[in-house]
Amino acid sequence: MPANIKDKIKTLGPAQRKKIEARAAQLIKEEMTLRELRRARKLTQVRMAKNLGITQDGVSRLEKRSDLLLSTLRKTIEAMGGSLSIIAKFPDRDPVVLSSITGDENDR
Repeated sequence: MPANIKDKIKTLGPAQRKKIEARAAQLIKEEMTLRELRRARKLTQVRMAKNLGITQDGVSRLEKRSDLLLSTLRKTIEAMGGSLSIIAKFPDRDPVVLSSITGDENDR
């Protein structure tokens, strides 16, 4: 019978478990939904709506979408005070930052 991850982790020493838990926490921190990112930036949907020139309901719908235009995502990130970069990762080379794909003419 295959072992599950919890059983496997129980066989590790305390130092190894702590290292795995720290890395898991780091990975969880690196991934957020738009809603989680907005909240982490301490912005309300009302404030985002004002920044984007849409309604609060529009922000709510935007946060629930799983498929966004890059231009919409870029505008949303910029409304939070950030900038959008898209990175292509390949197994046989270093990551590549794609330029001009997000609609920013200043990428190059």
